[in-house]
Amino acid sequence: MIDISLEELLYQTSVWVLPALFAITLHEAAHGYTAYYFGDDTAQKQGRLSLNPLRHIHPIGTVLLPAILILLKAPFLFGFAKPVPVAVARLRHPRRHMVWVAAAGPGANVIIALFSALLLNVAWFLPEMAGEWWKDNCWNSVRLNLLLALFNMLPLPPLDGGRVAIGLLPREPALLLARLERYGFLILIGAIILLPMVSRQMGLDINLFQWLIGTPYNWILPFFREIAVLAR
Repeated sequence: MIDISLEELLYQTSVWVLPALFAITLHEAAHGYTAYYFGDDTAQKQGRLSLNPLRHIHPIGTVLLPAILILLKAPFLFGFAKPVPVAVARLRHPRRHMVWVAAAGPGANVIIALFSALLLNVAWFLPEMAGEWWKDNCWNSVRLNLLLALFNMLPLPPLDGGRVAIGLLPREPALLLARLERYGFLILIGAIILLPMVSRQMGLDINLFQWLIGTPYNWILPFFREIAVLAR
């Protein structure tokens, strides 16, 4: 049974909803606007070239998954939005420009994390309760955006990092990596969720999520703490 009061649930929701909406909306919008800049108007024609969160909400990734994590008192929130459509062939230089389109999403998350660290200092000018709420929002935004950036830059399609790698690798390795796209999410589920479960049954501790994302996340996070301190 989940032991969480209504008051705590409402508070946790209030300090995660805005960071999550900004993170996923600006991530997807960055893909769309970058593609449009390089010649692809697919997102514009489908109404996805927008900063309106409702255009990007995914019922499972944006609503259900974050809600479950809040109820389970997870130490961080995670989710995803509907991918912005990109027609690679419409880009002026498809392979080269797709690298920029793919990198734009995680890049937007890093920028949001930087601004959120700076905005932590607004809390000093607010009443105590409002200041705590503001700090929780900003710090959750830092953590969530860093996690999204690191996760999406894993070099496995259909993640952004996979598409960046396809654009940068020589032709033959790029084609081999591109063929993995249809299996990409199955590989991720197996590596990040199933492998740790199976390994624990065997008395081992194989946690690829911690190694590939948790370790760089824990290494980078103190720099954002320093940014907040320096801005005071």
